[in-house]
Amino acid sequence: MKAIIPVAGAGTRLRPHTHSTPKVLIPVAGKPIIGHILNQLQGLPIDEVILVVGHMGDKIREYVEGNFPFKTTFVTQEKARGLADAIYLTKQTVGNDDAIIILGDTIFKTSFKELLSKPNSQIGVKPVVDPRRFGVVEQEGKKITRLVEKPENPKTNLAIVGIYLIRKMSRLYAAIDQLYQKKIKTKGEYQLTDALQLMLEQGETMESFTVEGWYDCGKPETLLSTNRQLLEMSSLHPTPRPGVVINPPVYVDPGAKLEHCIIGPYVSIAAGSSIKNSIISNTIIGSNVQVESMMLQNSLLGDNATIRGKQRRLNVGDGSEIDLT
Repeated sequence: MKAIIPVAGAGTRLRPHTHSTPKVLIPVAGKPIIGHILNQLQGLPIDEVILVVGHMGDKIREYVEGNFPFKTTFVTQEKARGLADAIYLTKQTVGNDDAIIILGDTIFKTSFKELLSKPNSQIGVKPVVDPRRFGVVEQEGKKITRLVEKPENPKTNLAIVGIYLIRKMSRLYAAIDQLYQKKIKTKGEYQLTDALQLMLEQGETMESFTVEGWYDCGKPETLLSTNRQLLEMSSLHPTPRPGVVINPPVYVDPGAKLEHCIIGPYVSIAAGSSIKNSIISNTIIGSNVQVESMMLQNSLLGDNATIRGKQRRLNVGDGSEIDLT
């Protein structure tokens, strides 16, 4: 069993942060997005993790190899041609093995152990209010009958959330080959949903399973929402510090320095950061950030930023310096 994690996306909706940091390395609730994903794979019968990287892939390699014991292979997607194209790049590594595909820009909470025990290919789904923004599953019972990428008039509200178990990957690679040969694209790209639909038409048995925990990290507001939800589920409790009021849930790295602050709720502070004379809520603060005399809420602060003065909402990229005194 292999695990394939595409992480080559540019993360344009999270700029300016993704100008200098790969999207999957942006911290949420105390660790990078990719860290939350890989944590759930530890202890499972997975013999290799293949990450499809793009720009700044070396930073992802450094983090993964420095923090996880998996045998890892890194494949580069030079040009963004769609998710199916990203998966096809793993063909030489995976061959005809089984694989679990996990999209690298979303955090999931589900029973991967139970999923891997299923005999047939599986696609994770969740009911949503507006399924037109997603790939959609049509099914009879749990058996999938049709897949449609971003339909104008969806027949169900079951959105494909980004976890797939594929038995015998050679059949998926063959379907992607057909997309190339017939130039089948949706929204200008080779879509994984279209390749899976070809597999269904060729007789592949696929079933759906419901993913209860699905946490989007695609935009600043959804990243902050995910931070809130994950902190609520966390059992971590920061050590009390003199002169600091903590309103849980929060995450404060032991290497962060706090002086005369009110922190929380829903705040994550990474290592090396220094917060002085400030009130902060619903905010993610990266590493080595300096904050002084601020009242912050609903904010994202990238690594190495320096913020002084008075402000209520910021979206500040790495290395920024703002002085409002």
